[in-house]
Amino acid sequence: MTGFTPSAQAFIDARELLLRHRTDYARAYEEFAWPKLDMFNWALDYFDVMARGNDNPALWIVDDLADGGTRYSFAQMSERSSRMANFLREQGVTRGDRLLLMLPNRVELWDVMLAAMKLGAIVLPATTQLSPDDVRERVETGGARYVVVDAAELGKFDALDRGVKRIAVGAAPGACEGWIDLSHAYDASPAFEPDGPTRATDPLLLYFTSGTTSKPKLVEHTHESYPVGHLSTMYWIGLVPGDVHWNISSPGWAKHAWSCFFAPWNAQACVFVYNYARFVPKDTLAAIVQCGVTTLCAPPTVWRMLVQEPLATYAVKLREIVGAGEPLNPEIIERVRHAWGITIRDGYGQTETTCQIGNSPGQPVAAGSMGRPLPGYRVELVDADDRPASEGEIALPVGRDSAQRPLGLMTGYANNPKASEYAMRNGYYHTSDVALRRDDGYYVYVGRADDVFKSSDYRLSPFELESVLIEHEAIAEAAVVPSPDELRLSVPKAFVIVRQGFEAGPELAREVFRFSREKLAPYKRIRRLQFSDLPKTISGKIRRVELRRREMERSAEPARQPDEYWEEDFPELR
Repeated sequence: MTGFTPSAQAFIDARELLLRHRTDYARAYEEFAWPKLDMFNWALDYFDVMARGNDNPALWIVDDLADGGTRYSFAQMSERSSRMANFLREQGVTRGDRLLLMLPNRVELWDVMLAAMKLGAIVLPATTQLSPDDVRERVETGGARYVVVDAAELGKFDALDRGVKRIAVGAAPGACEGWIDLSHAYDASPAFEPDGPTRATDPLLLYFTSGTTSKPKLVEHTHESYPVGHLSTMYWIGLVPGDVHWNISSPGWAKHAWSCFFAPWNAQACVFVYNYARFVPKDTLAAIVQCGVTTLCAPPTVWRMLVQEPLATYAVKLREIVGAGEPLNPEIIERVRHAWGITIRDGYGQTETTCQIGNSPGQPVAAGSMGRPLPGYRVELVDADDRPASEGEIALPVGRDSAQRPLGLMTGYANNPKASEYAMRNGYYHTSDVALRRDDGYYVYVGRADDVFKSSDYRLSPFELESVLIEHEAIAEAAVVPSPDELRLSVPKAFVIVRQGFEAGPELAREVFRFSREKLAPYKRIRRLQFSDLPKTISGKIRRVELRRREMERSAEPARQPDEYWEEDFPELR
C-alpha cells in the first residue's frame, strides 16, 4: 500500500509490528511503541488509502441465514462513506459539530461513523434501548446538534428542541414529517474533499458510561485514542487480514467500536454481523458454522447460554475466541475448551480505554486470570494511598511525561471536570477495578473497588464467589453482595437466577448451600441466598450497587425477603 501520510505510515508500522509478533508476547510487548502522530484522520489517511481498489470484504451483514446476507468491500465502504460525508455536509454538519447516532446493526451505521470522521464531526453513539427520557438527557448533556436515528426509534425524539436537526434511516418516503431521509445520501458525489487537516488529538467520540455505580459520564476519545489505540485490542483478539470477525455486541456501546469497527479494520479483517430478533444459542452457533466465522468475541452472558448447547456437534472454523465486558468464569472456559479444543481468552478494558490487559494468542492461559498488560500499556496496582501493591486498584501511569500515557486512554470526562481530575489523580488513571498480580506477571480480577467487601475482617471478592456458584448445574447467573450481620458485620449473600428445568425453592437452596460449603473456604461460603431477577444496566452489566442498597436498607422485619433462605434455615448442614 502506498500514499500514506507520515502519521498514517507510523500507524501502519506499529500495526505491522504487532501482526509480525502476533504470538510472541515478549517481543511484541518489548518492541511496541505507540506511533507519534501529528495530523491524522483514520478514515481519510488510513481507511480510504487502504481501501483503494480493495475488493476484499469489509462488512458482512446477515439478517436471514437462508439468503447469506450482504457483503460490502473496503472499496465500497470508502465510496459509500464519502457520499455520506458530502450529504451530511449539505445538511450543515461541519468540523466539531456533535451528532448523536442511534442505529442498529445496519450498513448506514458504519457509513455515518466513517463519514463523521472524515468531516471532523464528533459522534455520540447511542443504543436503541434508550427511553425517551434517556434520549432527551443524552442530547442535552452531549450538546448534539444533529441526530441520525433508525425509523423504529423516531418517536423517542418527539420532545426534542426543534433546533436539533433530525435525519431518519429506513423510513418510508414521506412518512416522517420533520425528518430528513438519509437514503438521499447515496445520490451525493463519491468524491470527498476535507475542509482542512485533522489533528490526531481532536475529539472524535463521546461515549456515555453504562452507569453501573453512578450517573453516566461522557467519555471523550480522539482521532488517535480509539482508532489507533485499538491496536492493543487487535493484538488481544489475534486478528489477521482476511479474518471473518463476529463481535456479539449492541451498537451504542464502546465495545461495539472496539470490535465491530476499529480493531478488525485495523487488521483488514471483515466485520461480521448476524441480526436476530431474539438471541437463540443454536441459531448463533449455526451462523458461526455456515458463515465461516474465524474469530469471535462475546460477553459472558452469551457464553453462559452457548455452553448449554452441545457445542461439540458444531463444526466451527474458529481460530480465536475471546470474552469481554465482564470477567469470564473458569467453568465456562473449561466447557468450551472441552468441546472445541479452543481456549476463550479473557481481556480487560473500559469505555475509558482500549484493551489494557489480556490473554494474547499463543500464550499459556492461566486459569482465572485475565492475562498480562498488552503492548502499549504499563499497568500498576496501587493501594488506597496510591502506593505500589501486589493486590490493589488497577492504575495506568500518566504522570507529566507524555510517553507514560497510553494512547488508548480517554482525554477525560467531557461533562465532569471534577470526575476527570479525580480519575487522573497522583499521576495515575484510576480504573476503580481491583486485581492481584501473580508471581508470573498474570493479573487476576478481584472486582470493582466498590464491590469488594469485608466479612469477619476477611476481604471477599464477589466475582470469585459468583464463579463458584455458577459451576452448580442449576444456577444460570449469580450476583454476590454483603448482607448486614450483627456478628460478622456482613456475610455473603447470593442473588441467583435458576436455569431452565430447575425449580427455585427450599430444596434447591439447601443444595446450593451444601455446594458452597464443599467448594469454598468457611470464611467465604455463601450464608444467604435469594432467588431473584438481577438488575442490569441497558448494556447488560449487573448492577450490584442496587442489590447492595437493597440489603443495606432492609429492615429487621420481615426476617426474610420473598424466596430468600439463610444457611441457618438448614440445621442439618452444620
